[in-house]
Amino acid sequence: MATLEFATTAISSIVAIMNPLSTTAIFLTLTKGQINEKHRKMAAKSAKLGFIILAFFALTGTLLFQVFNLEVYAFQIAGGILLVTIALKMLSEKTSFSSDEHEDISIIPLTFPLTAGPGTITTVILLFSQASSLIETVFVFVGIAIGVLLSYGGMTHAHRLVKLFGKDGIHVVTALMAIIVLAIAIQFVISGIITAVSHIPIG
Repeated sequence: MATLEFATTAISSIVAIMNPLSTTAIFLTLTKGQINEKHRKMAAKSAKLGFIILAFFALTGTLLFQVFNLEVYAFQIAGGILLVTIALKMLSEKTSFSSDEHEDISIIPLTFPLTAGPGTITTVILLFSQASSLIETVFVFVGIAIGVLLSYGGMTHAHRLVKLFGKDGIHVVTALMAIIVLAIAIQFVISGIITAVSHIPIG
């Protein structure tokens, strides 16, 4: 029963933090609704890299932070800053933030900080450290795989949203997503700063 509860918690929390729907909407915005084979390959690359990064941090996260004297809030602040720049480009007067023929969006922002963002990295590290058996450990990786697959599936089928909303609707979604991304970015930075400040010794 405890294992089942852990599995449910692990899978649901990873998927919720990763937020595949948000990644799909942002991917749709970045590609301006014109999803071709190259964009699908970018989505696949992002999914693979996302799984590798999250699995790596799940296995070595705690040790890595200790060895290099790193803090999770540093990832929160870094991810927030990246998202701020993306949101501002999305809100620019030209063409928002879109991928062109020479731009690869699979790593930034699709892999980091969207699929394997600071929140998801933190979650998998904590879940892995809490796993009390091999089966529970496996469920952490199952949760990562499900989240990544949902993100990939959403991105590769994002063109259906274009048919649903139309070009004008896409422009509206772009503006709304830019504001949402900016809000998420600011929240990342604020959370990171608050955590950093709380670690400052007093006296």
